[in-house]
This record gives sequence, C-alpha cells and structure tokens, in this order.
Amino acid sequence: MIRRRALLALLMSIAAAAAAQEIGVEADVRAVLTGALRFSAEELADLRRGDVVKHTLASRIPGEVAVAGAVVVRAPKAAFFARVRDITHFKQGEQILQIGRFSDPPVPGDLAALTIDADDFDVRACRVGDCGIRLPAAAIERFGHEIDVKAADAQARGAQLFKQMLLDQVTAYISGADHMPQYDDGPRPIRARDEFEGILSGMPELGALLPGLPDHLRRFPAARLSGAEDFLYWSKEKFGVAPFITVTHVTIVCRSAVTCVMATRDVYSSRYLDASVALAIATDAGGPDAFTLVYDNRSRANALKGRFAFLRRSLTERRARGGLEDSLSAIKLSLEKR
Repeated sequence: MIRRRALLALLMSIAAAAAAQEIGVEADVRAVLTGALRFSAEELADLRRGDVVKHTLASRIPGEVAVAGAVVVRAPKAAFFARVRDITHFKQGEQILQIGRFSDPPVPGDLAALTIDADDFDVRACRVGDCGIRLPAAAIERFGHEIDVKAADAQARGAQLFKQMLLDQVTAYISGADHMPQYDDGPRPIRARDEFEGILSGMPELGALLPGLPDHLRRFPAARLSGAEDFLYWSKEKFGVAPFITVTHVTIVCRSAVTCVMATRDVYSSRYLDASVALAIATDAGGPDAFTLVYDNRSRANALKGRFAFLRRSLTERRARGGLEDSLSAIKLSLEKR
C-alpha cells in the first residue's frame, strides 16, 4: 500500500511537472509550482485555459493557514507592479477602510488619515493582559501613566499616543532595530518573531527562487537583497467583529527579464494575525504581453488554536481561498481592461 501511494505521488508529480512545462515558465519556477506550492496537473491545465486556480496548502502546526492560487493575465507584468507601487489605489475595496503608504523615512503625517476610535481599542479599558490592541506591556502602561483616562479627551489622546507608537515601531523596523517585541495585550504573550520565523521555515519557495530573499525579510535592512525595491504601507481593514490595523513591508525584485517576484510580510497587526508572509510570482506567459501570476500566503493566528480550532480553521481556510480567487480575478479584469 505504501509503495502504491509513493508510486501514485511520483506519477502525479511527473504529470504536474509536464503540465507546468507547457505553460512556458522557467525550470525553477516550475519546480516551485509543482513542489512547494502543490499545483496539480489538472490545476495547471485549468490555468492554461484561463481559469483562476486555488487550493489550501498543508500546515505544520495549529493556528496556521496557507493558500496558493494562480491566474494568467493578458497584460505586461510591468503593469501589475506599477499598480502595486500605487498601493493606496491597488488595494481599494469594501474591506479596506483606510490605507496609506509610508514615506522614506516615515513622518507623522503618513498616519494622518488613520482614525483610532473605541472600535479599535478603548483607552479607558486598556491594561496589560487585557487590551483591545496589540502592544508590549511597557507601551500599554504608558496609556495609564501619560493619559488621564477620566478626561473627556482621553480617547483622542490615546489615539494620538498609539499612532506615535506605531510610527516609532515602523521607524525601528527600517533602521534595523528590534522591531518585533512581545505583545502583552491578552492572557498569553504573543511572540511575533517566533511565529514569523516559523512561517519562513515552512516557505522553501522563497529561497528557491531568490536565495537571499528569506534573509532580506528576516534581517531587513542589514541583509538587503541586491536590486530589491522596498516600501511599507499601513491599512485599516474590516474583519470579524472589529477592524484591524496592519503595517506591511513590500519587496519587489526581478530575478530575470522573464520573472519578477513580490514578497510581503506583516510588520504589525493590531489584532487577529500573529504573523503573515506572502509571495507573488509574475512570470511571462508566452511573451511579454501576458504573464502568469502565482500567489501564496501563510498566516498564523492564536484564535485558530485551542478548543473548536478545527472548525475555526476550516472556516478561515474557506474564506482565504474565496478571497484569493476574488483578488486574482479582480487583478486579471483590471489589467486586461487597459
């Protein structure tokens, strides 16, 4: 039985590799598609026909969700990256409440459009071990020390202090200082760096395409990848019972004239996400006027652990697959309308 399964897996792998070769991508990109990203021969055939394909990837630990998808876009891949650079328009949608791109270096005005209200966190009810927004213990204690929580303007002052903390964290990140502290807003500490390292160890596709990319993300800016273009943006998005605020680092690098990649990593998330890393591969499909866009993402969240975790994870995976399909379809439609 074991030998039959191994033989079946080998035959499926060979079929998928042959199908990947037919879509005309570079050999190591084919290896990533059929290896780490687990695209089947049937999915790659659907991809050639113009369909959006997507599936869940295996996760090694509770609390992790991973998805992959792909679509062929009849437009130059340069048009895709031009849209990404204009991130405030690229990510517009009903789930995006507010968004902005950070300057280099970041300045307070970058966060002017970000609103912080009681739905984000209540400054009067924020204490170590019980706060509506993720922060280290020392930062949470500042609200009580620096703000009169009984004052009429307590929430407004709390919002301003949080925005300053967020700017400080982004500034620390781009300077190479310790930018991933422990978060102490809940009953159990969140060690974002450990979760991030765990995700990186489960994404061999990053290093397979660009050997220096994992270190670029891990040690930015000390181990900066040659030719890489980087920027950070913030967004406030609808999700679950309350919105969440994130800071995302985007890296774009072309490894050849045929293939460019974009990696994103979660620098900060005010709730829900413990860590998240995504990879987009844009590779020419039969010429410079069409490209195959491949995307995969791994995210970890404490809410997906513990009792009833299977049900929560199943629902999250279904939403992630649906959201990925919608995003790839929207990108295809938008670029092909040009």
